Amino acid sequence: MLWSLLKILIFVALVAALALGAGYLMESGGPDLRIAFGPVEFTLGPLQAVIAALVLVVLVWLVLKLAGLVVAALKFLNGDETALTRYFHRNRERRGYDALAQGMLALASGEGRLAMSKAAKAERFLQRPELTNLISAQAAEMTGDRKKAEEIYKRLLNDDRTRFVGVRGLLKQKLEDGDTDTALRLAEKAFDLKPRHTEIHDTLLRLQAEKEDWAGARATLGAKLKNGSLPRDVYNRRDAVLALSKARNAVVVGNSDQAREGAIEANRLSPSLVPAAVMAARAYLDQGKPRQATRILKKAWSANPHPDLAAAFADIVPDETPSQRLKRFRALIRLTPDDPEARMLLAELEIANKDFPAARKALGDLVEDAPTARVLTLMAAIERGEGSDDAVVRAWLTKALSAPRGPQWICDNCQAVHANWAPVCDNCGSFDTLSWRTPLGDEASMPAATGMLPLIVGTPQTSTAAAGGMPETPSETPSETLPETTPEAPTETPAAAPQGIPSGSPDETPEPTPAEDEPPKVVEGEVVALGGGRET
Repeated sequence: MLWSLLKILIFVALVAALALGAGYLMESGGPDLRIAFGPVEFTLGPLQAVIAALVLVVLVWLVLKLAGLVVAALKFLNGDETALTRYFHRNRERRGYDALAQGMLALASGEGRLAMSKAAKAERFLQRPELTNLISAQAAEMTGDRKKAEEIYKRLLNDDRTRFVGVRGLLKQKLEDGDTDTALRLAEKAFDLKPRHTEIHDTLLRLQAEKEDWAGARATLGAKLKNGSLPRDVYNRRDAVLALSKARNAVVVGNSDQAREGAIEANRLSPSLVPAAVMAARAYLDQGKPRQATRILKKAWSANPHPDLAAAFADIVPDETPSQRLKRFRALIRLTPDDPEARMLLAELEIANKDFPAARKALGDLVEDAPTARVLTLMAAIERGEGSDDAVVRAWLTKALSAPRGPQWICDNCQAVHANWAPVCDNCGSFDTLSWRTPLGDEASMPAATGMLPLIVGTPQTSTAAAGGMPETPSETPSETLPETTPEAPTETPAAAPQGIPSGSPDETPEPTPAEDEPPKVVEGEVVALGGGRET
C-alpha cells in the first residue's frame, strides 16, 4: 500500500518536472537550432531540439538491434550457437525429458512397449544414450525381448559412465540362464568397477562358494568387511564357514595338516559353529589332545546343543562303560540342563545304563510339550526296558512315525530341510543360511546320525527292508509300522547315546541284516541300539 502510493508520487513528480522543463524551454528566448542538408535547412526551437535528440537516440538503438539480429541470423545459418539455437535446443530438451519421464512412469506401471517407445522418443530429442538405453533394456526384459536387452547392455559397456550398469545387467541375465561360469567372470568385473557395491559382493561371494573357490570367497569377504558393509561378528561367522569348507576339501585331497589347521581356525573364528567344533575336536583327538577337544565341545554345546557335538564328545573316550559315560557326560549336560537336546541325551544315556525310571524322569514333560519322533522313540525304549506290553511299545512307535522330527538344518532363505550341514543351500544356492532349528512344516529329513538313536524294536530274527527302509509287522499283529532304521552300524563303543553315541560292550557285535522279504520279530526284554550292539 505505502509502496504503491510512493510510486504514484514519484510518477507525478517526474511528469511535473518534464512539464516544467518543457515550459521553461518554450518561454526561454534562446537561439534556435538550425540543421542544413544541402539546399534543405531545418530550424528547431529549444523544445523541438530536445525532442529531435530523443528521436535520434531511439533510431540509433533500433539500428543497433537490427544489426545484432542480422549478425545472429548469419551465425545461425553458419551453425554457431545463438539465442535462436538455444531456444530450439531448450524446446527439444523439454520434450525429451517429458518423453523420458513418461517412459519411466510406463516402466513402473508395467507397460513395457510404451516405455520402449517413449525411450526411443527421448533418445531422438536428448541424444543421451546413458539415460535412455537403461529404460530401453529394462523395458525389453519386461516384454520378454531378452536378446534386445542384451544388445543394449552391451552398448552400455562402451561408456565409462554406464559400464557397470551394463555388466550388472548381463550378470543378472546369466544368472537367470544358469550360466554360472560367465556370471562369475562378470561378477568379478563388476567388483573391480565398484568394490563397495553390496549386491555385487553378495553375488560374487555366493558364486565363489558354489564353485568352491574358498580362497577367493575369503578375499571377497575381507573386502566387504573393509568397506564397512559387513559387521565384524557376521564376518567372523562367514569366514569360519569358508575356512571350514576349505578344510573339508583338504580332507578330500588327503592334506590332513591343512585340514586340521583349517578346522581349528574355523572354530577359533566361530566357536558356536557346530561342524567346525566337531571337526576341530576330532583334529585335537588325532593329535592326542583330549583336553582341548573337551573344551571346544563344551563351549559349542553351551551356545548350541547338537547331537553331533554329543557324538564327538563320546569319541573322546570310546571304550568306557555305560555308567562311566553317563558320569562323564553329566559335565556336558549341566551346561544346558533345561535344553530338550540335553534332556534327550541324558535319557538315552540312562537307557544305555538300564536305569529306565531315571530315563523317564530325564524326559519329563517333553512328551507333552515337544513330542518329536525322537522323544516318542525314547519313550518306546523306556516302556520296553520296563517290561511293558508290546502293544504299548508299538503305540509309542506308531506315534513316532507321524510326529515332527524336531530341530534340523533348515535354510533360512528357502526353508529347505537338509540332512547335513553345508556351506551353500542345495535348493536355493544361498551361502551360510543353514541353521539348526525346527522346520515350519512336518516334512523333514532326519540327520544321518539318527541311525544311532537307541530304539526298542526287539531282536531282528528276520529281515527288515533295505537300508533306510521301514520294517513291517507280522500279519497276525496289529497293522502298525516300526520306525525306519539305517544301515550304519558302528560297534566300537559300549554306551548308548543320542545321535551318534553307540551302545554295547566292545566285544559285542551287531545282529546280521535279515532277509528283505520277512517282517521283524520282537523278543521281549531286549534293548537294541541302532548302530550298536544289543543289550538284554
